[in-house]
Amino acid sequence: MVKKLVTSLIVIALGFGFVVTGGCESSSDAQKGAGLGALAGAGLGAIIGHQSGNTAEGALIGTAVGGGAGYIAGNESDKKQTQAEIDSLRAEQDVVTVWITNSNGSKIPIRLRKSGPNFIGPKGELYSTMPTEEQLRPVYGF
Repeated sequence: MVKKLVTSLIVIALGFGFVVTGGCESSSDAQKGAGLGALAGAGLGAIIGHQSGNTAEGALIGTAVGGGAGYIAGNESDKKQTQAEIDSLRAEQDVVTVWITNSNGSKIPIRLRKSGPNFIGPKGELYSTMPTEEQLRPVYGF
């Protein structure tokens, strides 16, 4: 009885350790999910195992199943975040900034979006080549 209780407490403590380390800023959602799943699985497994008279075995099985399920769910979240970051980087690569010097000496940044061989200005105007400062000044400068 004492051995089973000690084993259960160790498993639950390990699951809690996963949650604590999974809460670090650099942890992925997969790591956090595994930790939370392991903790929840350990608790549920211990409760279910207690009813059948084998708390430690139930906690171990619950930890494994919960940790695996949590990892899978968190990993899917990581994939979505990674794809969003890639899409953002691709969009940023298609942006060019041209600085226009106004008549008073101030400078204005004009962000152009590259679209195939063309460039699109902030107001939606289309340039077949990279526009010069002289081409942009009448539209955006003063």
